[in-house]
Amino acid sequence: MKNTTRGLGGVVVATPVFYREQAGAPAGLALDFDAYAEHCRWLVDNGCDGVGPNGSLGEYSSLTDEERRRVARTAIAAVGADATVIVGVHGVGSHQAVRWAEAAAEDGAAGVLCLPPTMYRANESEVIAHYQAVAAVGLPVMVYNNPYDTKVDLTPRLLGEIAAIDNVVAVKEFSGDVRRVLEIKEHAPDLQVVAGADDVLLEAVLMGATGWFAGFPNVFPAETSRLYALATAGKLDEARALYEPIVATLRWDSRTEFVQAIKFGLDRIGRFGGPCRPPRGPLTAAHIEQLTADLDRAIAALRES
Repeated sequence: MKNTTRGLGGVVVATPVFYREQAGAPAGLALDFDAYAEHCRWLVDNGCDGVGPNGSLGEYSSLTDEERRRVARTAIAAVGADATVIVGVHGVGSHQAVRWAEAAAEDGAAGVLCLPPTMYRANESEVIAHYQAVAAVGLPVMVYNNPYDTKVDLTPRLLGEIAAIDNVVAVKEFSGDVRRVLEIKEHAPDLQVVAGADDVLLEAVLMGATGWFAGFPNVFPAETSRLYALATAGKLDEARALYEPIVATLRWDSRTEFVQAIKFGLDRIGRFGGPCRPPRGPLTAAHIEQLTADLDRAIAALRES
């Protein structure tokens, strides 16, 4: 497949995967690739600019290598001709991340999303070497700052060094500190800053973010694409009126149970979310009660908008 050359901005949705019960599959749950392809198509048809397979929301660490490669290929086949596909290439070390980046390049991805080394608190020189290796594959790289899960903080100063690496073009900023958008621009003027947490989207765009690598737009793609368009157009009153009643739902994107919550949201609107593979378990009764209230408020507000 031919690699696309679109930018990595706009609303790119980190996609979940979907399972059906099947004996002999890992945890008795087999991937439903047809459902996944249809979901990617549905997101793009409803205004999203692209999809991001094999991220945390896509349970990449619970997939076999064969499944992980096929998920990326399915997304590219479903929407890669007319939307951006940014494949997650996260790995314990650069040797794994490079292998996934090479596969993404082979399969026709527009770019890759890459965490620092996972399961290891790398120092700054190790982080830089990690990104140098991944970027050398040749695809545009969006680095991913998630200090909560990796215990590595890609500070604005460090991002200034990482941004000097050829092919590093963007950062998914998930620290939740919107003050960093401007500070990153001071250290790395040419680095595209992408909002990585749903519940700071409006604030991040006001500070100059030019993309949204999103979670809950899986549930509300048309409405959240409109929110992003209003925000980037400077129509702040309209954007805020849309944002305020749904932000409680968007906060679930930053919770430990974000994968289960987004799949529950899909079930709630009449699509299919379904279960997760271990180690993720079901939501508790308290989670379901609060999430249902947040979702129902958002759904009611969106119907009126």
